[in-house]
Amino acid sequence: MYRNMEHWTEIRKKVIKGDVSKREILRKTKLHWKTLEKILTHSEPPGYRQQKPRPKKKIGAFLGRIEQILKDDRAMPRKQRHTAKRIWERLREDGFTGGYTIVKDAVRELTQKNQEVFVPLQHLPGEAQVDFGQALAKVNGQLRKVAFFVMTLPYSDATFVMAFERECTETFWEGHVRAFEFFGGVPRRITYDNTKVAVSKILGKARRLTRGFLQLQSHYLFEHHFCRVARGNEKGVVEGQVKYTRLNYFVPVPQVGDMGELNRNLTQACKDDLVRHLRGQTGPKAQLLLDDQKAFLPLPITPFEACRKTSAKANSLSLVRFDGNDYSVPVRWAHHDILVKGYCDQVVLCADGSEVARHDRIWETEQVCFEPLHYLALLETKPGALDHARPLAGWTLPECFGLLRRRLETERDGDGTREYIKVLRLLEKHPLPKLRTAVEAALQVGAITRDAVAQFLYPREDWGATLFSLDGHPHLRHVRVSAPNLAAYKDLVGGVA
Repeated sequence: MYRNMEHWTEIRKKVIKGDVSKREILRKTKLHWKTLEKILTHSEPPGYRQQKPRPKKKIGAFLGRIEQILKDDRAMPRKQRHTAKRIWERLREDGFTGGYTIVKDAVRELTQKNQEVFVPLQHLPGEAQVDFGQALAKVNGQLRKVAFFVMTLPYSDATFVMAFERECTETFWEGHVRAFEFFGGVPRRITYDNTKVAVSKILGKARRLTRGFLQLQSHYLFEHHFCRVARGNEKGVVEGQVKYTRLNYFVPVPQVGDMGELNRNLTQACKDDLVRHLRGQTGPKAQLLLDDQKAFLPLPITPFEACRKTSAKANSLSLVRFDGNDYSVPVRWAHHDILVKGYCDQVVLCADGSEVARHDRIWETEQVCFEPLHYLALLETKPGALDHARPLAGWTLPECFGLLRRRLETERDGDGTREYIKVLRLLEKHPLPKLRTAVEAALQVGAITRDAVAQFLYPREDWGATLFSLDGHPHLRHVRVSAPNLAAYKDLVGGVA
């Protein structure tokens, strides 16, 4: 192929302008006449042009087999699909004698031909997309996997991220509530995948929504949109934000004391990200967010209670089961119906319209959460069970409580343990630091009964001399009190004063 551009240009100028003939150029340059025709036809070397595909003698007969394998792989998990090497090995079993390279080239060509092409989408202000992701975090010294909720606004690319123990209805709700507060309004339309938290059944293009999702939507009144099955590209913005969050907010692996600290860090990172200027945009994210906020629905006056409510009954051990775990209530509520409110971080137990217990939520399974104070009333009637009571196992009290118990059991033979439990029951109304001070004071003066300890829990009045004030009592200003007659007292005592 003749590629000298300088000679190419010179030949075209001379021949086309008529300065020399074609025959003379062929004689001087020794070019083939077909090459000269190509030079005169094209203003620059056109390069090699294949007229028809090269025959594939070895692989040709197996291309249909390769294409069928790739087609079948689309229904398989990504991590369980054929590699080019595995296809080559299978073809050899069928009699293929060629090398691995031509099989690899054929796989690449067929894969590129079948790759899907997507239409760029336009995102209007006031729309949002939601998804969950997973990442590792070291919480309280323990490395574990956490689920993080992501809501992003495609127009401004503003994003809110919050980490949870796992994806469930309560965390789904809590993520929305916090995101709406962060953005300052409710997006008019939110796009989701087909998560089981929101969709109970897929009916072709329609969706049967869960009660929990309908409760959230009824409160905030946003429109929903669900992607087609296995079509995450329909919410590609939030898919990208999940990846961005994992690579930027969870690398290196965050080390925090608890989930609250992790979420404070994530919220601050989302705020800091608002100053970022995206490619092709006229301003930073914070400026574009203003357009989103103008299109938002207002936040409802009444806040949404992001808790799952279920009815249960306290058993004979004064335990209530929720989400596979048991939580204690005061023994007076044993065998009673209990309303359980499961939040993402706490479990609140209610009876007769009022709260009777509150526990940190347990995210493992088949665990029991005891509150020692719930069982003190029962132990007062069964003091012999004090040292073997499971709810009190691991309950650490200040040293003065142990001293108080020993003295009570020594001085009050047979009733000392019950009196000690009565002292512990003061914790039902008073905090431990305050009771500790009272116990220490009682031990110093030797008054160690429950009633004596209780006296030190109330503030002592100042008995110093005080003057009676008539402020607010104007009618008392007209009262006159005469001086006492001591002669009457003298007569009473027989004349001796």
